[in-house]
Amino acid sequence: MSDSYVIIGDGIAGASAAETLREEAPDAEITVITEEGESLYNRILIKEFAKGKLPEAPISIHDESWYDDHDVDLRLNTLVVDIDVENDAVRTHEDEVIEYDSLLLAIGGTPQQLPVENADAEGIHHFWTFQDARRIKESVEGAERGVIVGAGLLGIDFAAICGAQDVEAKYLMRGDSWWRYALSNEGAEIMHEAMRERGVEPVFDSGVDRFEVDDDGRVEAAVDPNGERYECDFAGVAIGLNMNTEIVEDTPIETDDGIVVDEYMRTNVDNVFAAGDVTTFEDLVLGQQAKNGSWGSAKEQGTIAARNMTEYGSAEFEWVSSYSITHFDFPFLSFGHPTLGDDSVEATTDEGEWRRVALKDGRIVGGVLIGDLSPQSAFKQLMREKRDVSDQTELLMEPGFSVDDLAASTTEH
Repeated sequence: MSDSYVIIGDGIAGASAAETLREEAPDAEITVITEEGESLYNRILIKEFAKGKLPEAPISIHDESWYDDHDVDLRLNTLVVDIDVENDAVRTHEDEVIEYDSLLLAIGGTPQQLPVENADAEGIHHFWTFQDARRIKESVEGAERGVIVGAGLLGIDFAAICGAQDVEAKYLMRGDSWWRYALSNEGAEIMHEAMRERGVEPVFDSGVDRFEVDDDGRVEAAVDPNGERYECDFAGVAIGLNMNTEIVEDTPIETDDGIVVDEYMRTNVDNVFAAGDVTTFEDLVLGQQAKNGSWGSAKEQGTIAARNMTEYGSAEFEWVSSYSITHFDFPFLSFGHPTLGDDSVEATTDEGEWRRVALKDGRIVGGVLIGDLSPQSAFKQLMREKRDVSDQTELLMEPGFSVDDLAASTTEH
């Protein structure tokens, strides 16, 4: 009798797991369950669609025929309402019970809403799914003034969308710079200036105290905690994700700001695995538990989870993630965990070229590159090797830096 695998979630983590399971277990029964009404698409490209730069056609990755061709049972528009780990089964909103030998939870997160008055008004958008992108595109095309909230990697997508659609926007930030936990003011100012050039004005030490709406319930202004009023007919909110862990709350599955997994993507329940944004995983490079929301990380986690579902212990998840922004005239890339560490080193290497490396116990744990991305391979290699660079940090800032520039130094024992 062949094994049966159930995957909840058809994002890149769930889909890469399905691909790998079919390769590793040609005769297995594979079921993929997703709340969404469409199969796997490229979440990276949907921002280009919302900007008006791409049609829908190139964004799909797996159309529904892929699942038929690979003998994968795809359940669209299906919500799992219960997981019974004692009887190895899940129950859907239609009261269908689907049994499994191994289960993968690739259930991701849901955008956080601002806890303020009128936060759910017409014209206020969150950006996570392709359907979100369609609504944003339609809304922003008819807008004149916008407000953006959330000074991080997702918030800047809204800034780029407003800029591309010629919407004058105010970008309300609680602190004194964009992504202040990863960038110094010098690095952030490069990003601020790029926004201003596109008609998006950063507003510092701000935020949203409440939204005001018209008689039809549509947003017409954001009021910040200082009492400043910013008129808008479009608002984008990107303040983080709530992990979709409600489904496991009444199970023995351990959670801690996500579903806790080991380096093999297995939870504390032997035949239940998790992958993607929802995981709190054992980061073998960092040496502690971590979270990561990048596309590449989620894809690799899905692949590693599938291999261990067929043979536990056969593959470890060891990954240095990266996230790039392509909205501006210069490249931007973050890698690893740039907001962590107990020390950092940074430099402007040329006009418009800036880099920062975060360090912990003398080892690189992450960083940000603006303009010149060429050192990324060297920095990632040093992360993987756990090299102590504490006495040679100035070399990391040299133009054209490579690993060969460093004297031999101690790796982790």
